[in-house]
Amino acid sequence: MKHSLFRYRPAIALGAALVAAGLVAGCSGSSSSTSASSVSAAPQAAGQGSPVDLSTVTLTVGDQAGVGSQALLAAAGLTDKLPFKVKWANFNAGPVMLQAEASGAVDIGSVGDAPPVFTAAGGAPIAVVSATRNPAGYEAIVVPKNSPITSVNQLRGKKIGGNQGSNTNYFTFQVLNQAGLKPSDVSLDYLAPAAGLAALTNGSIDAWAAWSPYSEQATALHGARVLTDTAPYGTHYSYNVASRAALTDPGKAAAIREYVRLWNQARLWANEHPDQWAQYWSKATGLPLSVTGPAARNSAAVPVPITKEVIDSEQKLVSTFATNGLIPKDYDFSPYVYTGLNNLYSA
Repeated sequence: MKHSLFRYRPAIALGAALVAAGLVAGCSGSSSSTSASSVSAAPQAAGQGSPVDLSTVTLTVGDQAGVGSQALLAAAGLTDKLPFKVKWANFNAGPVMLQAEASGAVDIGSVGDAPPVFTAAGGAPIAVVSATRNPAGYEAIVVPKNSPITSVNQLRGKKIGGNQGSNTNYFTFQVLNQAGLKPSDVSLDYLAPAAGLAALTNGSIDAWAAWSPYSEQATALHGARVLTDTAPYGTHYSYNVASRAALTDPGKAAAIREYVRLWNQARLWANEHPDQWAQYWSKATGLPLSVTGPAARNSAAVPVPITKEVIDSEQKLVSTFATNGLIPKDYDFSPYVYTGLNNLYSA
């Protein structure tokens, strides 16, 4: 029997449950947030109001192994440049991070393109505040080294692992659609990244949709083959996403502006120094250089302003997930975007 498709779960309720269970490491206990009905209200311009003493501000920043924001800033020598206090909260993937944001436990964090769509579908008080354009190798569908599968057309009837609500969730639909397949033509298995890697190596799944550095773990350590990356499927983005509660707090809004400015600097530094970044990333995560080396190059995303093209790209995800029943209905994503930080980017 085929496994059911990934199911939509109300983000706010899940986020509250995660915080109550103490699963958000390092986060404050605050559960304050703006209501879903006010989510479309424009936040105060981050850092544009009265002067704020940032040394008195504490920002709770979500992090995940596939992004490594804490390690990225440290490798670039920018951690000491942050003019505010930081509490790092670690997660294994973007969806649970944004669920924590929806509950008010996290102020900002970096995720792929799909998690904001799932979280906003429940009316969660979040906003995309900055974007990066991902290289083609950042996401990939990999198969075991001895797999007979050599083309995406051969995925019919196969079991594909992937993380619910992640960037690879949408990527999988793109791959299937371009191959003339429907989601019902395959079995989609809901697996967290570590479980996905284990399932691929033990033969429980036929293919795995993953992002850096997980896909590199499969190829470098287990001999998996890349069936396809995102090159044939258009531009994919990643985002820094903030809670609306943080954006409407003058101190945290100013801190978010500085965080994004320095995060962008760190991202560009890593793109220009992939070997140094790979070495630091290896030490920070315990992953061997055979993994972080290619992952550093495959994740060399470029910071870009949030333009109509970026918003339209995200709207396609909303429509795709609604069509396939992963979220209750299609909706307008633009109220979940804040462009007030676009002036951080050179023309």
